[in-house]
Amino acid sequence: MKQLCLLGLMACTCFKSLAQDTTLLSPVEVSAIRAADNAPIAKTNLTKEQLAERNTGQDLPFILLLTPGVVSHSDAGNGIGYTGLRIRGTDASRINFTINGIPYNDAESQGTFLVNIPDLVSSAGNIQIQRGVGTTSQGTGSFGGGVHISTNEVHTERALLLNNTFGSYGSMKNTIQFHSGLLKKKFLTDVRLSNIQSNGYIDRANSSLQSLYASLAMIDRKQSLRLNIIAGKEKTYQAWYGIDETTLRTNRTFNAAGTEKPGEPYENETDNYRQTHYQLFYNRGLNIRWKMNVTGFLTRGIGYYEQYKAGETLSNYQLPDYNDGTNIFTESDLVRRLYLDNYFFGNVFSFHHIQAKRDLIVGGGWNQYNGAHYGKVVQVQLPVTIPQRHRWYDNDVVKREQSVYGKWTERFHPRWQSYVDIQLRRVDYEINGFRNAPGLNQRNDYLFLNPKAGITYRYAKNKWYASIAKASKEPNRDDFEAGINETPRAETLYDTELGFEQQSKKGRWAVNAYYMYYRNQLVLTGKINDVGAYTRTNIPVSYRLGIELEGSVMLHPKLHLSSNVSISRNRIKNFTEYLDDYDNGGQVTRFYSSGNLSFSPDITGMWMVQYKPIPSLTIECTGKYVGNQYLDNTSNKNRQLDAYYVQDARIAKVFKWEAVKELSSFIQVQNMFSARYEPNGYTFSYIYDNNLTTENYYFPMAPIQVFAGIQVQF
Repeated sequence: MKQLCLLGLMACTCFKSLAQDTTLLSPVEVSAIRAADNAPIAKTNLTKEQLAERNTGQDLPFILLLTPGVVSHSDAGNGIGYTGLRIRGTDASRINFTINGIPYNDAESQGTFLVNIPDLVSSAGNIQIQRGVGTTSQGTGSFGGGVHISTNEVHTERALLLNNTFGSYGSMKNTIQFHSGLLKKKFLTDVRLSNIQSNGYIDRANSSLQSLYASLAMIDRKQSLRLNIIAGKEKTYQAWYGIDETTLRTNRTFNAAGTEKPGEPYENETDNYRQTHYQLFYNRGLNIRWKMNVTGFLTRGIGYYEQYKAGETLSNYQLPDYNDGTNIFTESDLVRRLYLDNYFFGNVFSFHHIQAKRDLIVGGGWNQYNGAHYGKVVQVQLPVTIPQRHRWYDNDVVKREQSVYGKWTERFHPRWQSYVDIQLRRVDYEINGFRNAPGLNQRNDYLFLNPKAGITYRYAKNKWYASIAKASKEPNRDDFEAGINETPRAETLYDTELGFEQQSKKGRWAVNAYYMYYRNQLVLTGKINDVGAYTRTNIPVSYRLGIELEGSVMLHPKLHLSSNVSISRNRIKNFTEYLDDYDNGGQVTRFYSSGNLSFSPDITGMWMVQYKPIPSLTIECTGKYVGNQYLDNTSNKNRQLDAYYVQDARIAKVFKWEAVKELSSFIQVQNMFSARYEPNGYTFSYIYDNNLTTENYYFPMAPIQVFAGIQVQF
């Protein structure tokens, strides 16, 4: 495995004078992009303790499920393996993910594949979920929210933790974690090894996931140097086809993957990927008012998914026809692998200046993605010779990005604070062919100016805020396969947020209203592009209008209640649907002056009751409701995901034992009433025999699941 050494890169951030205690040196690279408490941003902060309570081995989207406006889904049906989430109806390709301030979204698809670094939550010190455009950070534009993960907190005490969780469908998580504490008052080491296994709810949707987290740091009164290595390996049986509507009624666990093979399904229809992150951070306090950060990073990824394909034309794979002396065979069953081999590297920097009434952050970064897409045939049923190093397609891509930003917070009155945030971002994207269109080359450059401004008023325990922000986003790789004559345009979002928050000794409640206005949003319309594939199309106008309510109250020292509700109207204007016409050939169109945006429920909500009869015992009940969602933008009720409600329960107990620092255990029941629901799916329609036929596919979730775990801390 190649490695790049990214040393000596500069950057910066701002902060107060360092105290004598070196543990007060907070992660500057994280504070540069986080929304502070008084920032006019809708956000939720999850602490390490809150994350640990929800960490049963399921992926991050299911740990974030109880935060406002979040809907999570899972290919395997039990939250392990390939998972996804939406915030305010927007999918992960429009949500900005960072790890310690470093962009995590895939540079090409802009999606987020957290299965590649499983159990990262066990190493996270905290996570901030921003809704809307949020603050400026590195990477893809934020069109629904941001998820910012921090692992660089300082653990001052030595600890060894052993964590084991077991659950339904053969699910298992084993984690060993070690913190050295501060050695000689300046050195520390954090190491974690994790193993996650699951059979999945869907047939054959098994997962085998392993990960490593290692961090070495040197910290003194004025500076810190930290190296992180985050490595993950995943092997998951494919479950991404979903289940058709008819089969769903009789066999909710059916999996079409591997069934092209005659007889039993192909046993190795799997996705295989390794990803390793190298992160190097240097923080320095320059004087009483200035501090800086510079970060260098490299992400190395390589992997493939394997498929059994029946009756494939050999010439499509640049393989010769087979002549047995009597007949010529042009088709054969075969096994193929589609590879992704990439490097993503760059630098993030920031300078942070703090005065009594002013915070100023100036920063930026650059990164480059080098990706190779290629395919190999590993087996052919007919005795056809496969040439050495044979690749039936081999396409490269280079994507470069540079950005600079400034954030200025001014406390011009004891109760008033202004916020200004401006980013200039440049993207250069060069694609040398696609698998199904090897001669289609694309070269596109973008220059985005993304301003944000807001104001906050704070009096006693009350806070009012308002903000307006612009975000811009380049198209994904698949969008460029439309052809030279149909190159997609960049998307733009204008986001207005108004909020109020009140805190007291016994609780907190907050309300946030938003209006998100999109120009040229890319959506699926059913249109076939120049190379015969379905592609997303720019829609001139669409919007999201909503209100988010949050509340929590301590009714009694032993009884805590919390809840949130998100109500929204999500619409698309002047939408044209394209339908394949198998009777006459080509496509026909249907025009809609207005329609609901797909996968955007009008209402979501949760509630939680937490009871502690004694300090060491916690009893918790939670419920999550998600309203109806449409599979496309036509508002057709025949293409809909039904509303659902899921209820969970959890009991946790901490035991005191002289041999260890702490021994804790839990039992958690998910979907305790076995609700039948599908949070994700897709649809397509066509005309055949003068009739409109619609085919819906769904990704069902498991009925009742039980998880139990125990953690020992030495």
